[in-house]
Amino acid sequence: MAGENRTASVWVRPEKARREQPTLGRDQIVDAALELLDAEGLTGLSMRRLGTRLNSGATSVYWHVANKDELLELALDRVMAEVGVPAGDGWRAAADGYARSLRAMIHRHPWTVTLFGSRPMIGPNATRVLDEVLAAFGAAGFTGFDLEYAWSAVVDYVIGAAGSEASWQRSQPGTSAAEWVEDLAPYLNRLDEERPGLATHIRDIWMKETGDVLEGRFSFGLASVLDGLETRRP
Repeated sequence: MAGENRTASVWVRPEKARREQPTLGRDQIVDAALELLDAEGLTGLSMRRLGTRLNSGATSVYWHVANKDELLELALDRVMAEVGVPAGDGWRAAADGYARSLRAMIHRHPWTVTLFGSRPMIGPNATRVLDEVLAAFGAAGFTGFDLEYAWSAVVDYVIGAAGSEASWQRSQPGTSAAEWVEDLAPYLNRLDEERPGLATHIRDIWMKETGDVLEGRFSFGLASVLDGLETRRP
């Protein structure tokens, strides 16, 4: 049957009567979950480990959430509170500021990348951000499906770019691109004969990759997206 595997959101499940509520609160649970997620990623979070961290066992956790998916919904919405949409300087400034704020949040919480799009984001912080983003793009003249496509183009670019950046930072901590290229010396020597243009690009560009270069790459891509949207404004 269609939709039989669909699961309800924690945001639409009725809250239990307050008289039944344990001493441990939802905010405490989300705080502890964020500590595990930021330190170890999605694989580091389990209901059992969370209960141990809270010195309460998993039973108290299950009072607030039915499963790990609901816990991740709460955690994702919590960090969406860190995302802002500037107001007052026009749609493009708002879009640029939103993109950079979302990127910074992803860098702080790289575990969020694979959660975007997995379930509807309807928590209070996510809906506040979406409402502000839609207002900004609406001010540019976008309406209906074009409005949806316009803001989605920006958020999809940010998730892809920031996700790649965060993945490198997590998997190659403390390793610069130059050091990585140096380790590839034997491989590059073979590329000199097989694909000389690629070998030259790696040496000339990747060897010089710094924080400024990464910022330039992100800014170039974001500006290109916004330039394209400018041409599609009504």
